[in-house]
Amino acid sequence: MTLSELNKYGPAFQVKVIHSLLERKEFLTNIYDILDSSYFDNQAHKWIIDNILKYYHEYHTTPTPEVLKSEYEKVTNDVLKVSIREQLRDAYKTIATDSEYIESEFASFCKNQQLKKALLNSVDLLKAEDYDSIRGLIDNALKAGMDKNIGHEYLKDIETRYRQEQRITIPTPWKEFNDILQGGLGNGDFGLIFGGPGAGKSWGLVALAGHAVKMGYNVVYYTLELGEDYVGRRFDAYFTQIPANEVMYHKDVIQETMDKLPGNLIIKEFAPGKAGISSVESHITKCGDLGTKPDLVVIDYVDLLRSNKTNRERKDEIDDIYTSTKGLARELDIPIWSASQVNRQGAQDDIIEGHKAAGSYDKMMITDFCASISRKAKDKQSGVGRFHIMKNRYGMDGLTFGTLINIAIGKFEMVSDEEFSSLSHQEEVPDSNLPTDNFSLAEKNQLQMNASLLQTL
Repeated sequence: MTLSELNKYGPAFQVKVIHSLLERKEFLTNIYDILDSSYFDNQAHKWIIDNILKYYHEYHTTPTPEVLKSEYEKVTNDVLKVSIREQLRDAYKTIATDSEYIESEFASFCKNQQLKKALLNSVDLLKAEDYDSIRGLIDNALKAGMDKNIGHEYLKDIETRYRQEQRITIPTPWKEFNDILQGGLGNGDFGLIFGGPGAGKSWGLVALAGHAVKMGYNVVYYTLELGEDYVGRRFDAYFTQIPANEVMYHKDVIQETMDKLPGNLIIKEFAPGKAGISSVESHITKCGDLGTKPDLVVIDYVDLLRSNKTNRERKDEIDDIYTSTKGLARELDIPIWSASQVNRQGAQDDIIEGHKAAGSYDKMMITDFCASISRKAKDKQSGVGRFHIMKNRYGMDGLTFGTLINIAIGKFEMVSDEEFSSLSHQEEVPDSNLPTDNFSLAEKNQLQMNASLLQTL
């Protein structure tokens, strides 16, 4: 693409686009889903576009000059205010002799602006040799433009509606989750596990990924806190059911177990804050090109990804990261699991609910399924915890499951209320007296009773 082509859609073109948006509701309706103020170079243009989008979202029509004037009066920046007034005057005064051309070129305009932005942002990435991110920026730019698919045409697409009786899902290791999820996390879904430090979030993600591998699925596991080898040893423990601190002495068992796994697992490490969702997308594409197209993606954890919208408040960056992750799940038509921290107060609760976890509400709004895992100090000593369903797009939420937890092997076993109560209310005992291997519930009960008796001697 030449420099003249990149500059083809400059200020004059952008003013005409704004004119068409203000004068033709049909044009705004057609491009509403892809219209973004970031495509426009002038700050006044960005302000006008944002207000057009805001008004259309609420009232499904174009704003009148009176509406824009009312919003204009709220602007406190004098320089910006003068610029907005001038640009609005130019937009309304523009003679639309080539409106058809302007509207037909809008898709190319979007792609051009995204590509120009990608080239500018690639300079620093090139210095850092972050080629995956560069590729992601370019790929996204080339995808920008008009979406020709208007959606599901109800009167015509009856065969499409009944082509599949239910959505495609990948089951979790836990029957209770699968029951309320109608089979598991579905293609295009984004699932999230909340928890405090040391609660078992990462081990829960290992269990989700490992179970899928055991069922024959290809899984890509992204780690942003721990090294690839370390995470690999966690999977060794999960697959062999040998405690993590002992598994290194059983390489023969590991090899024998690996040889029997029907699925494939790729563990990829990204440095926290250095990789964005575009890096993940590029790596997934690379995996597919090399013959391992993932059926499931796990990110430990998504909050540590880099936002595409830098120099903003952290909340806005997190919103962008989560929205982009959900968008990736939809685009690739695969489920994505991740985890997120809760605040200190939430970590002290017996049951972590949505309103108790900092920043969780906005995250929950974006995701399709949210569960929390809570393990207070006494719970860790007793080997128990609680799963709580915070949000479920496909069924019941608000449910709490008492859970037997063995972090050493990534085992989470949901038990009855009676069994859970018998464990959680026992006298606290030193960690050294607790079982660390894969004991049955009856064995664990007996061992804890023995440990309690020893303390009385």
